[in-house]
Amino acid sequence: MLQTTTTRHSFATMLQELIDVAGPSGNEKAVREVMEKWAKPWSDDITTDRLGSFIARKGLSGPKVMIAAHLDEIGFMVTRITEDGYLRFQTLGGWWSQVLPAQRVEVHTRKGKYLGIIGSKPPHLMPMEERKKGVNMDDLFIDLGVESQKEAEELGIRPGDFVTPYSPYTQMSNPHRVVGKAMDNRIGCAVVTEVLYRLSQGVRHPNQVFAVGTVMEEVGRRGAKTATAVVKPDVAFAIDVGIATDTPKIGYTPTALHLGKGPVLAIYDAGHIAHQPLLRLARDVADEEGIPYQYEVVQRGGTDASHIHTFHHGVPTLTLGVPSRYIHSHTSVIDQRDVDQLVHWLVALTTRLDRRTIDKLTR
Repeated sequence: MLQTTTTRHSFATMLQELIDVAGPSGNEKAVREVMEKWAKPWSDDITTDRLGSFIARKGLSGPKVMIAAHLDEIGFMVTRITEDGYLRFQTLGGWWSQVLPAQRVEVHTRKGKYLGIIGSKPPHLMPMEERKKGVNMDDLFIDLGVESQKEAEELGIRPGDFVTPYSPYTQMSNPHRVVGKAMDNRIGCAVVTEVLYRLSQGVRHPNQVFAVGTVMEEVGRRGAKTATAVVKPDVAFAIDVGIATDTPKIGYTPTALHLGKGPVLAIYDAGHIAHQPLLRLARDVADEEGIPYQYEVVQRGGTDASHIHTFHHGVPTLTLGVPSRYIHSHTSVIDQRDVDQLVHWLVALTTRLDRRTIDKLTR
């Protein structure tokens, strides 16, 4: 069996850097630079597609194995500055309006970044019927603490500037668990980079491994198309977060995901059905290596796998990940034990994906 423990200190540092950097959809450059800094010592070459997706290769011959996670986080774009200096915004990715009021954000401009608060009408001023309906997205705004449009513009703020949640990486009281913004999907970026590190520690693999960070997944999985066109993989894994269901009042879900009980194996989502031969191989490898895993079915939404698997003549693809609580909000929680097992699983799969095994997947 392969060793199961990742380099915890360096991995934690890498994850923190990836979490804390700002990079909503369409503005992923800073995230790509962090990923490149960590992956460069363990890669044979690094390139990008023309939209900015990150592509690192390890191995110079053999079939192509693509392991992809998306760089972008959900965020916002400034669309207008009101006369009083409040910012109107467009969401980037899927937000639920009820998680936004009174949250802190950072507005990023050429001159620097500025703290803001997402404001809304106080409930004390709402009729009871209005309170029951909740807050509409169109009624929200960003309060910079300025007094006029002119003051906001003097800070360098312009329509088109991007905004991200302010929620730094933090270790929780349970040492296995961490919280922060953008866990969806910087945890995936950290995982694919850690796989490169593990492969560089004398682990032999009969293939070329491509560690990929895609752009604009949260707004339609756009980078998955372009990055896949560059790599032209023979087999692929999309790495993302699963929706944890281990909190109160969840109710019925098609599958159950619990933090600390192993990585996620997605068998169905709205854009991809697990490739059956690759699914069987992944389960066999997990059983051989003693890796626990949890099934996931997502009836709405999807991952980069939705575009990867339809490239050219088709690519056998599987979505793997880790459970995460409170995704698509300012803060999400993951368990490091699930991450360790996922890295172990991907390295074990990679060592088995020779040409003969990959050819069998499509027969």
